[in-house]
Amino acid sequence: MARLTIEQLRLRKARGEKLVLLTAYDYPFAHLLDEGAIDGILVGDSLAMVALGRDETSSVTMEEMLHHVKAVRRGVLRTWLIGDMPAAALDVAVEQTLEQAKRFCEAGCEAVKVEWRAGMDKTTAAIVKAGIAVMGHVGLTPQTAKQEGGFGLRGKDSEAAIRINEQAESVEQAGCCAIVVECVPDEVAKILSNRLTIPTIGIGSGPNCDGQILVTQDLLGLYERIKPRFAKRYAQMASITRKAIADYATEVRGGLFPAPEHTQPMPSEELAKLQQKLAQKS
Repeated sequence: MARLTIEQLRLRKARGEKLVLLTAYDYPFAHLLDEGAIDGILVGDSLAMVALGRDETSSVTMEEMLHHVKAVRRGVLRTWLIGDMPAAALDVAVEQTLEQAKRFCEAGCEAVKVEWRAGMDKTTAAIVKAGIAVMGHVGLTPQTAKQEGGFGLRGKDSEAAIRINEQAESVEQAGCCAIVVECVPDEVAKILSNRLTIPTIGIGSGPNCDGQILVTQDLLGLYERIKPRFAKRYAQMASITRKAIADYATEVRGGLFPAPEHTQPMPSEELAKLQQKLAQKS
């Protein structure tokens, strides 16, 4: 499958073809995802929680994001790669945000993602004008969740839904090529998907978006601190990993590992020479 292009996004939406995205933060997962049947990989600021062990995403730095982007880039040959602009890169002047977006591109991203906050339409327009593709993000925006009353469903009433719609339309007009819609009622996500000409990528927003994204560690059951209701676990890798570790420890303590098939012997003639030389020294 060839790498997704910006031009193909609207075409895929027009055809009703669902887009499939997942997150990655390191080379091994990036390589596996790149071999899979997905369209896009997001190096999300969720790495702050699922990879760095923090309680929220807003503290992740540009240097941390770029470190992980570079690792993921090494594992990606065909998949569209998006870098998530951290709060530190968005809560600054537009000119500074643009410079940080350029750093994502230099590290190997084909697009950047920006969470909604006041003025993001102007920021988006500046980034797009510089020739960088932008994916928007409305609904629940984790970077500002604390200021907005915590994590949870957004757009539950008509006024809140109208605000989300207005935000989405403003970044579409500013040049966004797609938009993540997180944790809004299915009906709101459906309205957004029908009104926008760019694809909507849902997470916790029902089946009527133009595509879906999940945190890979949620999909695999690897991150257990938080279990989002919207995240289906397609595997229970945490329990599988625990068993593998326990089996390894048992075999090491019991002298079963390493076994002969895991051992590389020295050539007999070289062993004889070694023993002879050691004997001469004793």
